[in-house]
Amino acid sequence: MTDGLLLPPGDGRRIQTMTLKAGAEQSRVWSTFEAEVAPGFDVGAHVHQQAEEVFYVLDGELDLLAFHPTGQADGDWRTWESESGATVYRGGPGSFMFVPAGCPHAFFNPGSAPARMLFLVTPAGHELYLQELGDLLAAGGPPDQAEIAALRRRHDIHQLTPLSNRPPES
Repeated sequence: MTDGLLLPPGDGRRIQTMTLKAGAEQSRVWSTFEAEVAPGFDVGAHVHQQAEEVFYVLDGELDLLAFHPTGQADGDWRTWESESGATVYRGGPGSFMFVPAGCPHAFFNPGSAPARMLFLVTPAGHELYLQELGDLLAAGGPPDQAEIAALRRRHDIHQLTPLSNRPPES
C-alpha cells in the first residue's frame, strides 16, 4: 500500500525559483511546482514535443502564450497572433493555461511584484532539468550557451525566443 503526500504551505524542495511539491520520486506521470516569477522575467517562447503543461496563476499577473503563431516564430512573442486570431493573454489570479505537446508557449511577468503560479508538467522529471540548469548557472561567470542548449535538447525543450529579464512595465 502506498500513502499519498501531504505538504503544509511553503514545504517542498526548492529548485531555483520553484518549489517542487511532487515529482518523479512520487509519480511516474507528472511533476508539480509552485513557481515564483520575478518582475520582468520572460521564460521565452519554447516547445516540448512530448511534455504537456498546466499553469495556474495564484498571485500577480502573467502574460501567457499557448498557440502556434502565424508566420515565423521569432522576435517578441508577446506580439504573436494565431491563425484563429488568438493573442497573448494577461492573466491574473485564477487564470489557467493548458499547453499540449508540440504547442509553443511562454510566460512573462509584466508587473513590479513577483507573481506566483502552480505549474504541472507531464511526464514527471522536469525537476531534473531545473536542477541541472541551476548547476550550470551556479558555476560562476557567464553561462555556457552551448551547454545550456545541449541540456535543453536532452530535456525536450526547443527554445524559440530567448529567456530574458526585461524591465517590467510601468
